[in-house]
Amino acid sequence: MLNMDMSLRQVIDTAAMPWQDSPARGVSRKPLEREARESGHTTSIVRYQPGSCFASHRHPMGEEILVLDGVFSDEDGDYPAGTYLRNPPGSQHAPFSEAGCTLLVKLNQFSPDDNRTVRLNTGLTPWQPGIGGLMVMPLHQFGTEQTALVKWPANEHFSRHRHVGGEEVLVLSGEFCDEHGRYPEGCWIRSPHLSEHQPFVTQPTLIWVKTGHLPAE
Repeated sequence: MLNMDMSLRQVIDTAAMPWQDSPARGVSRKPLEREARESGHTTSIVRYQPGSCFASHRHPMGEEILVLDGVFSDEDGDYPAGTYLRNPPGSQHAPFSEAGCTLLVKLNQFSPDDNRTVRLNTGLTPWQPGIGGLMVMPLHQFGTEQTALVKWPANEHFSRHRHVGGEEVLVLSGEFCDEHGRYPEGCWIRSPHLSEHQPFVTQPTLIWVKTGHLPAE
């Protein structure tokens, strides 16, 4: 059962989840968060089979996408693996994939004032030095919300810290670890407001991470 209580920690091994059919033929998904109402907060792994498409639709409170593999497309262009997209509140498109693709998709989670369209090919974007041996690629920032890719070298340890506004992680490669467990490629972790941990890795690891976006209550 999906846990929409944002005050609780949630860990999902998406590799072990079955695919569920979507309303569009050839498009399936693995829901990680989903509010009951149709226009509610949703986070999913979504797969497009080659040649599949979705009817044109509107995103009342925005759509955020990370292309995990393949090539995702819509009427504005083609987006290869590694592309990070943000479609602001009220935007509309008709997505498809000729070759097939897999995506991380977050729906209806934007601030009403966060209206910037983003099309970022992370394969062509330079990395920036982070703390210790970490390398960071900022993807988006609005208010307290920050989204980035973080590259961890083998055997890197990070100091214990607290997440004001929570943290959400998708492990893209390698294995992310902390005192609570070990999270291989495909694991999704949501840690609530004021949660604490001391993360580390034993092998080169790449994560997508979002902080400062979860409710304080």
